[in-house]
Amino acid sequence: ARRARGPPREGSPLQAPPSVPADSPRDREAAERRSPGHGAEPAGAAPGRARTKFSAAQLQELERSFRQQRYIGAGEKRRLAAVLNLSQSQIKTWFQNRRMKFKRQTQDAR
Repeated sequence: ARRARGPPREGSPLQAPPSVPADSPRDREAAERRSPGHGAEPAGAAPGRARTKFSAAQLQELERSFRQQRYIGAGEKRRLAAVLNLSQSQIKTWFQNRRMKFKRQTQDAR
């Protein structure tokens, strides 16, 4: 017999999303992270990957390279990744984002 009123009892199927067993608090937390709308993660962010906080020295080198060439080649990408202790995909993504920032700045100036 199920109660009609009041909060769901501990272990009730209403506490965890369907098809995700809530055996332990750890399992419930993992299920909540997977379900949309939970946590402080912005919509569309890749799960499991924290936002990279670039150091001032890294940004200085990335900006210097960007001023020389807006599109990064494979060799320069490998060099920057090694020198700055970042992955090549982080370098590639930084350049993509920097080009979009540059595009917005030039459009706003018009």
